[in-house]
Amino acid sequence: MTMHSATLAINEAIQKRKANGEKLLHLGFGESGLPVPEFITQVLRISADQNSYGAVVGSEEARTAAAGWFSRRGLPTGAEQILLAPGSKALLFAALATVPGDLILPRPSWVSYAAQAALLNKPIIDVPIPDDAGGIPDPDLLEAAVIRSMSSGGNPGVLLLTVPDNPTGTMARPEAIERICRIAQKYELAIVSDEIYAEVVHSGAAPSAATYLESRTIITTGLSKSLALGGWRIGLARVPQNEWGHKILDDMIGIASEVWSSLAAPMQAVAAYVLNEPDEVKDHIKRSVRLHAIVANAVYEEFIAAGAACRRPVAGFYLYPDFEPLRERLGAKGIYSGSDLAAAMLDQHGVGILAGEAFGDDPAALRARVATSLLYGATGEERWEALRSDDPLSLPWIASALEHLRTALQELTS
Repeated sequence: MTMHSATLAINEAIQKRKANGEKLLHLGFGESGLPVPEFITQVLRISADQNSYGAVVGSEEARTAAAGWFSRRGLPTGAEQILLAPGSKALLFAALATVPGDLILPRPSWVSYAAQAALLNKPIIDVPIPDDAGGIPDPDLLEAAVIRSMSSGGNPGVLLLTVPDNPTGTMARPEAIERICRIAQKYELAIVSDEIYAEVVHSGAAPSAATYLESRTIITTGLSKSLALGGWRIGLARVPQNEWGHKILDDMIGIASEVWSSLAAPMQAVAAYVLNEPDEVKDHIKRSVRLHAIVANAVYEEFIAAGAACRRPVAGFYLYPDFEPLRERLGAKGIYSGSDLAAAMLDQHGVGILAGEAFGDDPAALRARVATSLLYGATGEERWEALRSDDPLSLPWIASALEHLRTALQELTS
């Protein structure tokens, strides 16, 4: 039986405890944490009467807008290469269901990848991430893992990448992705590249696997992270413009037609508007990314000051601190694993984080995923002020949250 998603479960549990009056700092859920601008709600408002079933692949307007969006990012794309869905999660599942063979998965990685593979009875080949960034298997270990699997009767067929990465908040270097794509090409592997965080890179742009292996790369993305529209469930996929891509898209459309029918028509109108990238959308994303970067780096400094090891975040709103340097001190308090660490932080210090074990990490490791995006405010008014502020860290609710975390870490590691 597949378990309740760990990220959703901790969010629901913490929200329930907060509703009962507990003072908790919620760092366990990767929601973008920002309000919806009026210029986007206006599109939804005027499209709300569109209540007919649409084409499974999505409207021509939305697909054309998505094709232009990819093309402006260096990936020439036609509308016929696009499939829209209620969230990229559904598209990831359809892609994994469609592409044959075992799944090669970087570890740690987002909780739903392994769970979806389990639902599909798809064997998993784990490959650790490299030291500098998550989201990809270590290029020095990947080929050996493929050969080892094949020699033992396995059938490696699809490689899943996350660029930039959840849970580490880092981004693989282009040369590492290129090496991985050469290995994938050598062994005829398909790539599913989850690029949902590509628009929230703190500085610069995210590399895409399709740049290096266009012929066998499926890209999934959506509007949940860049525009905080997670609850609106708008996802899209891009397949290659070749015979393999056409077959993959046909199979994904078949799954879509039997599972979700089509993306809701009003959401397709929103997708068409956003993906055409008017200036107000680009400006809003730019301000959002600035806020993500400032707060994520402030939280990073708190973990470093407490003695944890951690990669500096370069995209989105995640950190992946490692308390291994403090193992002896934490062991004296009965904390021996990531689960122990997360339980102590929540039950003794009122801070919700998610143990690395949930992401496929070693259960004995003292690592956890920390999400910083729910620190922006408890109300829409506070979130708007955080977004517009020249100095968001000075806002009382953000300063208070950082002080709560600082105190918790001092008490935990004292």
